[in-house]
Amino acid sequence: MPRVIEYKITEEFGGLKIYTFLKYRKGFSDRLIRSLKRQENGILLNGEHARTIEILAPGDILGVTLPESENRIEPIEYELDIVYEDDDILVINKPPFLAMHPTHNHQGDTLANAVTSHLMKQGKTCAFRAVGRLDKGTSGIVIAALNPLSAAKLNGRVVKEYCAVVKGHPEESGTVDAPIYRPDPMKTLRACSYEKGVEPAVTHWQVIKYGGDCSLIRLNLETGRTHQIRVHMAFIGHPLAGDTYYGDFRPEFGHQLLHCRRAELIHPVSGERVVFETGLPAEFERCLDE
Repeated sequence: MPRVIEYKITEEFGGLKIYTFLKYRKGFSDRLIRSLKRQENGILLNGEHARTIEILAPGDILGVTLPESENRIEPIEYELDIVYEDDDILVINKPPFLAMHPTHNHQGDTLANAVTSHLMKQGKTCAFRAVGRLDKGTSGIVIAALNPLSAAKLNGRVVKEYCAVVKGHPEESGTVDAPIYRPDPMKTLRACSYEKGVEPAVTHWQVIKYGGDCSLIRLNLETGRTHQIRVHMAFIGHPLAGDTYYGDFRPEFGHQLLHCRRAELIHPVSGERVVFETGLPAEFERCLDE
């Protein structure tokens, strides 16, 4: 079922061309506008086919039918923890042992497969478009854009906050400003180096609670490099609990204790600021208490 959006034209937008309204007032890309022009009933003005050069008048109803994307991902039955859902975005609380996308190591057992199944049950065929990604072992909020407009408007514009349990007792707050590079192009492993670093990376942290041999911290990122939090905290001597890739602290958890607990964004259609939050997994508190 395609996504149809209707805009009631107010006095403010009267006199604008449809193209100008869509591109500069509603954030449609040129590529998406061209796609709408090629699609039957892609752009309707008061229920009639319209060209993008036509002029809008107050009281007009401008309708756009967003193109659907073919989804080639196999659906699997999986009970998703859905935080929020509407016609434009799907917000999921991802568990730590679920990979995001199919790879050679994960076929049919990923979040993409589960979301595909969830959407197909609603008659939707849209592709899985995650706005940002979480590592397999990381839990928390994932935003999925349900159409190309949402994907374009949210890309790089979601502000996330993370929590992690780290080894030892770092200072109450601080910043890691250390470039990250890939020592071996054939491996996922990252490292910090002020000499070899080609990707600037900045991470801010603040301690929430000190435990016996570990600490619960809050993290905010200025950049979004692969494994950034894990690499940076290990670099300053406070690797994440359970992260055997970059340390050896509390390996019994089987994954890094890293959780995206908060996401803030401007809704791609309504324009409203929205915030989504989730609680921390029980193992975080358990690690602090042990």
